[in-house]
Amino acid sequence: MPLRRLAADARAVVDLANEIAHEFELEYVGTEHILLAILRHNDNAGANALRSLGVDEDQVRTKLDELIRRAKEDTWVLGRLPGSPHYRNVIERAMEVAEQLESQSINSAHLLLALFHDKESTAQRTLIGLGIGLKKCRDAVLRELSGA
Repeated sequence: MPLRRLAADARAVVDLANEIAHEFELEYVGTEHILLAILRHNDNAGANALRSLGVDEDQVRTKLDELIRRAKEDTWVLGRLPGSPHYRNVIERAMEVAEQLESQSINSAHLLLALFHDKESTAQRTLIGLGIGLKKCRDAVLRELSGA
């Protein structure tokens, strides 16, 4: 995985996603945990973009509660880091998103956009259920990254 390219905020998000999975008393880390970690880490481009779209952690948790039961049935383990089938794909896709946006490292905004590229992940379904699609989110991320 491209973890060595994670910027400090993205590394903090990935670490926090692991803690959140433990809070849920789960034995895997999923995309839903990345989404919650982006919001909980608070001061990062991904969280700012979501807040600009009216999304907060409570809304995400409520939507996740509706979806998480189905996601718990579909897990895998990769080495010592258990993750959902979508988790690794999101980390790898974040690297591609960072490259497309001409960034040398992966930050929380890249993780957020990568959540949309893994079809049917719990995080993607949560965001879409909250009315946040890829275009809307990408526009908010680009505004945030440009400082506008």
